[in-house]
Amino acid sequence: MRRVVVTGLGCVTGCGEGVEPFWSAVRGGRPAVARVRLSRDPGRIDRAVQIDREALAARFDPAQLLACDPCTLLALLAAREALAQAGLAAAEVAGPRTAVILGCSIGGIETLDDGFHGFYKEGHSRLSPLAIPRIMANAPACHVSMAHGITGPVLAISTACASAAQAIGLGLMLVRSGAVERALVGGTDALITAGMMRAWASMRVLTPDACRPFSAGRNGMVLGEGAGILVIEAETAAAARGASALAVLAGYGTTSDAGDLLRPGPAGASAAMAAAIADAGLAPADIGYVNAHGTGTIANDSAESDALGRVFGAGLPSLPVSATKPVHGHALGAAGALELIATIMALRDGFAPPTINWLGPSPDCRVDAVPNEGRAIRAEAAMSNSFAFGGINASLVVTRA
Repeated sequence: MRRVVVTGLGCVTGCGEGVEPFWSAVRGGRPAVARVRLSRDPGRIDRAVQIDREALAARFDPAQLLACDPCTLLALLAAREALAQAGLAAAEVAGPRTAVILGCSIGGIETLDDGFHGFYKEGHSRLSPLAIPRIMANAPACHVSMAHGITGPVLAISTACASAAQAIGLGLMLVRSGAVERALVGGTDALITAGMMRAWASMRVLTPDACRPFSAGRNGMVLGEGAGILVIEAETAAAARGASALAVLAGYGTTSDAGDLLRPGPAGASAAMAAAIADAGLAPADIGYVNAHGTGTIANDSAESDALGRVFGAGLPSLPVSATKPVHGHALGAAGALELIATIMALRDGFAPPTINWLGPSPDCRVDAVPNEGRAIRAEAAMSNSFAFGGINASLVVTRA
């Protein structure tokens, strides 16, 4: 089984276009949360991390705007940046030895929302003939493959908040096995519509003020939009073309709770973490930083803290475990990719980003959440967690290249 390295990173979030603006905001604890701009009232919860639609549209020609929902446009931008950093020529990317595997939790929800509002409420006689191609959850992966002539495996993973992490893990397995030489992996979601805001608020999991993972007084998460894409390659292939490795994608573990659809449990999460660490050939003591799923909801943070304790035991109090969602929002199908990018940057800089908005310790969250101020760390390996509705758990481990 071949070693797999990360050679390119790309992302678009409410923090800006590109990895450096994203990491600067995450590292500095500067949230991109703001009042949403929508044509219809989103209700009592009206703050999220939203991508500026006018700025996004300015990056594409009219034909692309007609054919693509914003979730696809975000993926195209992130893929461009990742490929540029990887330094892959167009001819190297194209063809059957490259895969595209992208997570997307719900597909083109903005297209769906606008189209059905026009049909049911405003009396339009029909929807756009491009509605279905724009709505499909596999549209982002397909458009990325078409943009770069990629004829290898093209897959869409839709497992709620674990979508991107599982897409990355599947890409790792394909490259390791020799089925492909490289893969574009990650996820995308553009979900800030009035209907989606109301739907999430009805579950009582959105915060009315601030997302504060692992903190006393935490009361919910904040939604976000974005895309994160990584270029991963067989280490031998990257070395042969003189590419610089940003990190080694060393381990992946995934499990299913097979229990409650919405309420997380610690057993499956701890099993996924343990599997990822073992897959990387490491021990728990080798992990020097964890980017937590850390949504800021009461149930998730408690279960994740319990799971971390089961894996790291007596070493947990000295392990930096930060959550970055209060800065970039919970981007659902893109979350695992954005947070893995943050994890790789934390390894690069030797710096654990802060968990902002922290008010004080919570008795059910006995973790070092790097509260409010980031700090220097010495870590050779780090882990990123993604836990999803449906009881799906995924953990990824990266090491210094």
